[in-house]
Amino acid sequence: MTALYRADHIGSFLRPRDIIDARGEDSPKHGRLREIEDREILRVLAKQKELGFEIFTDGEFRRSNFMGDFTEAIEGVDYGEGLARTWKAQQPGEKPPDVRLGPVRGIVVRKLRQVKPLTGHELPFLKQHSPGDIKMTLPSATQFPAIMFKWGTTDKIYRDHKALLCEVVEIIKKEVAKLAEEGVKYIQIDAPRYSYYMDPKWRDWIRENMRMEPEAALEDAINADNECFRAARRPGVTLGIHLCRGNSRSHWYAEGGYDPIAEKLFATMEVDRFLLEYEDARSGTFAPLRFVPKNKIVVLGLISSKVAALEKGDEIVARIHEAAKYLPLENLALSPQCGFASTLEGNLLTEEDQWAKMRLVAETVRRVWG
Repeated sequence: MTALYRADHIGSFLRPRDIIDARGEDSPKHGRLREIEDREILRVLAKQKELGFEIFTDGEFRRSNFMGDFTEAIEGVDYGEGLARTWKAQQPGEKPPDVRLGPVRGIVVRKLRQVKPLTGHELPFLKQHSPGDIKMTLPSATQFPAIMFKWGTTDKIYRDHKALLCEVVEIIKKEVAKLAEEGVKYIQIDAPRYSYYMDPKWRDWIRENMRMEPEAALEDAINADNECFRAARRPGVTLGIHLCRGNSRSHWYAEGGYDPIAEKLFATMEVDRFLLEYEDARSGTFAPLRFVPKNKIVVLGLISSKVAALEKGDEIVARIHEAAKYLPLENLALSPQCGFASTLEGNLLTEEDQWAKMRLVAETVRRVWG
């Protein structure tokens, strides 16, 4: 049986300025970066405990971005170019992020080769210092073919997106199996690509760029993630998938309700928890929750990690009860809709704003579930 974790969070927290600055320094000062990371991770672990959370992350402070564990552990990618993406602002007047900054985008130009463990630099410190159950986050294998496959280049090594996906799956499978074996209680896969199947413009993108029908690509994606979850399945280990719509400097790139994928995804994804973004109207209604099996938990992402304004507790409680019309209250939990810093620079709010929102999650959970 897996834990309920009514008060949840996606994993990343705003990096302190010291970490951002130290990451920009020359490599001989790398030891100083590690010292700063250790200090700040201890601080955010203590803060999570203070607020009443029962799961703990290191805020992804040792990563350049939410995919950094993977991209920094493999060879075979040219980061000199990247595939373009149209970002939309959560707040008026904000400049979209540069999708080619840092090791976030790149093109596969050689056969991928793993050169180091993905989370080996993170887990030992967490195991030593976490005050409770550890949550480890990893990017979905489905993320990488969509952003790293270029026709005319990558297809000389991997014939198509599916072939590259199979290669990445093998890397992720080994990592999640190791995490489960080492006692990690909660493994979360972050999967922004499912938002493409909800948004008409991105369904067209799949046809044009991946040269596949969206339904076939969705089938491949579910099979790939399920392979990874099966590798991690152990008694007492909670497996979750976060369905993201893009998160960089308070910007996003996809919109639309879960309706186009809900019946298939919720019925066939081999997880314990679906972490769903529901912070505003672009996420659609709660009606698709009727397809969620009664043995699974939906974590409602009702609190925005993108904007500074703090939501009203009464309104969050009301929305939880609205969702309970489609899935029983006992099958629901609460979190912010996404991480606060999927990228190094983080979203456009302060650390004080961040902790106020985390406090609201914990307080609301106590109000609703006791």
